[in-house]
Amino acid sequence: MPPRKDPDASANIPSFYGAELRFKREDAGLTLEQLAEGSFRGIPFLSQIERGERRMPMDLARHVDKVLKTDGFFERRCEDARKAKQSGHAEYFADVAEMEKHAETIEDWAPMLVPGLLQTPDYARAIVRAAMPRASDEEVEEKVNVRMARAELFGSENPPKFWAILDESLIRRRVLPAEQMAELLEHIAGVVRTTHSILQIVPEDVAAHPFMMGMTRIMTFADAPPVVYAESLHSGQLIDYPALVKQYRESYDLLRAAALSPEASLAMIQAAAEDYRDGKPRD
Repeated sequence: MPPRKDPDASANIPSFYGAELRFKREDAGLTLEQLAEGSFRGIPFLSQIERGERRMPMDLARHVDKVLKTDGFFERRCEDARKAKQSGHAEYFADVAEMEKHAETIEDWAPMLVPGLLQTPDYARAIVRAAMPRASDEEVEEKVNVRMARAELFGSENPPKFWAILDESLIRRRVLPAEQMAELLEHIAGVVRTTHSILQIVPEDVAAHPFMMGMTRIMTFADAPPVVYAESLHSGQLIDYPALVKQYRESYDLLRAAALSPEASLAMIQAAAEDYRDGKPRD
């Protein structure tokens, strides 16, 4: 069995509270299973909180305070950890942004928007502005900068293996001026090649496939069960129930089969980029 990896409590507020939770639990002589009992939360969920990878919801904070007799400590500080966890992300995405740093594999399905890890600043700015038309320039730039910083995980010591499947409409829809669209597509191809990632395109003439509704991501970890993240307008959901995760995995595998090969997909992206530069995007 590999040695236990203790969280760095100085990394951020969620990591501090995760380390404190582990200390209090072990000081009470309880296992994760014993602490989870009666909380309606699974052991993997608590383990990720202890590692600072996931925020503690209020119901669990109350449960922990009751079991560990911590006099409301975790309930009082739960909101502080939640705010720190967001760090410029939408609240429903905050856990996902933290978890992706620790993932072994990330598999994205993107039917409507280019995945955040593949976006350029211009594209991110256009998407954020479209979603938040009343936001100040400072608010927009904060979200753009946070999104761009996420791609730094590709330069980490153990970057995740990344696989993205995009709908063809993403490279045809002119979200940006032609020159910037070309830069976006060339950036996508460049990231895929330099990180040895895999990208596939689902052609627009595919009549039906398993993932026709909403953006979906599957993440696996070295020391925790896999999770699925499903996103819709203004909301997102993390799913760790094993039976559901298995169904999402099977659907993603079927989607791979419906998509073009990685080689053909990159060729399509490169051709589209050239068309944008020539001022003749394909229909």
